[in-house]
Amino acid sequence: MTLLRMKDLRSLSDEDLRRRIADAENDLLRERGIAAMGGAPPSPGRMRALRTNVARSLTVLRERELASERAATPAHA
Repeated sequence: MTLLRMKDLRSLSDEDLRRRIADAENDLLRERGIAAMGGAPPSPGRMRALRTNVARSLTVLRERELASERAATPAHA
């Protein structure tokens, strides 16, 4: 799995982002299970890439949430 760029993540819809987060978290859970059982993961850098992709996706969702909150709240005079 390659690292996703912020520009690419920002172009996705919220639903697509949530789907990508769920997929990455499932893959990460599987990789952690393999490591916990003592097996060597096929690609050691993959766990880091998965964690980074989840974090970046969650950041984009949070940015959108904050932007919508700011738009809904009137400015103080």
